[in-house]
Amino acid sequence: MGLVAGVDSSTQSCKVVVRDSETGALVRAGRADHPDGTEVAPEHWWTALRTALDDAGGLDGVDAVSVAGQQHGMVCLDEDGEVVRPALLWNDTRSAQAAADLVAELGAEYWSEAVGLVPVASFTVAKLRWFAEHEPENAARTAAVCLPHDWLTWKLSGSTDLGDLVTDRSDASGTGYFDGRTGTYRRDLLVRALGHDVLLPDVAGPTRAVRGPGGLLLGPGAGDNAAASLGLDAAEDVVVSLGTSGTVFARSEQPADDPSGLVAGFSDATGAFLPLVCTLNAARVLDATAAMLGVDLAELSALALAARPGAGGLTLVPYLEGERTPNLPDATGAVHGLTLANATRENFARAAVEGMLCGTAVGLDALAAQGARVTAVRLIGGAAQSEAVRRIAPAVFGVPVLLPGPGERVADGAARQAAWVLSGSAAPPRWDALFGAPERSEAPQVPGLRERYAEAATRYLTR
Repeated sequence: MGLVAGVDSSTQSCKVVVRDSETGALVRAGRADHPDGTEVAPEHWWTALRTALDDAGGLDGVDAVSVAGQQHGMVCLDEDGEVVRPALLWNDTRSAQAAADLVAELGAEYWSEAVGLVPVASFTVAKLRWFAEHEPENAARTAAVCLPHDWLTWKLSGSTDLGDLVTDRSDASGTGYFDGRTGTYRRDLLVRALGHDVLLPDVAGPTRAVRGPGGLLLGPGAGDNAAASLGLDAAEDVVVSLGTSGTVFARSEQPADDPSGLVAGFSDATGAFLPLVCTLNAARVLDATAAMLGVDLAELSALALAARPGAGGLTLVPYLEGERTPNLPDATGAVHGLTLANATRENFARAAVEGMLCGTAVGLDALAAQGARVTAVRLIGGAAQSEAVRRIAPAVFGVPVLLPGPGERVADGAARQAAWVLSGSAAPPRWDALFGAPERSEAPQVPGLRERYAEAATRYLTR
């Protein structure tokens, strides 16, 4: 039995799954936590990866590994391959003004046509501009720029040569200086941001193998959402992932082109495209609400389900860490419609779940405007484990919600890519052990809820 390993190096943790390369059956798994914060020394990721691998029984018998990771993180290396400064993560919003400046200099339509997205604080290109302006000496020392999963793949390879850095289309397409339609870097945009050219990782196709220590094969890896799509075998179904961020995406044979910046024209892990909308606030909205109410997440779910749909008119606009869709990096949250009659713990819990889902539904609307068929939604991510989220989501989205069985979809997608690389076949393996029939959740749409949320958000935006 051949074995493959998939890694999900996310914002909050590192997860590893080891699966049978032919059937996809889970053999063993492990995890380790990442430190909190919006900037992290990459060495913490490497420590967590080794801990998670040990927790999963190591790499004995494993023939191939692929690493999927959080997108957009800025990892800068000097000419000796040493990390220049802690990595800025996707959710670090200090680069908001830099993003606005880049858009003002060239125009939103120019960026959309050039690289399929319009810079916001999350994207690497904006972080590089902030870096050049605020830490010019460190920026001048930078000889190479890569992304979190690129750096981990490089570390796994055992190489110390910057020329061996490898990325893939899906992660490169979220930098702001890579055109997924042509498969080429836009070095003029890189230089505009950083001030000088640097070495960038080679962009590998989905089946290209990198030789690691002891003959271990390393796949090119993927951005986390692209890996999740592969781990779900989602085809062109719309996926909503509720982790630290909330993402809405669907595989497409055609690239997105949205000068409004709502839909980012990312690439996927198979050679196609992955139009995607990202909100900054998802699972942590529930974490914060549970902490406020003095309950755990299971109790929060029970409270939310004890309230009537619509939370008695209580509306939460959950911009707790700023927001990306709409682009409001300095925003804060807001509560509307609070009265003596609806001021209950149950209603507040319900409003938190509904508010998080309404914010995500903005992404569904934007994706539909780009041509996606939103007839049902596949729901994944940490927050999707909440019974309240699973039952309330169809009432907010207005379409049935499909709930896949147990699995770590990002790590599963990375493992499936590793098996694809190992097989050398034209298509990724069909893993029936992983792709069982999903549970279906349906509920009547709550009349006026989305409109009430939109009105509250608009009042917040225009105050």
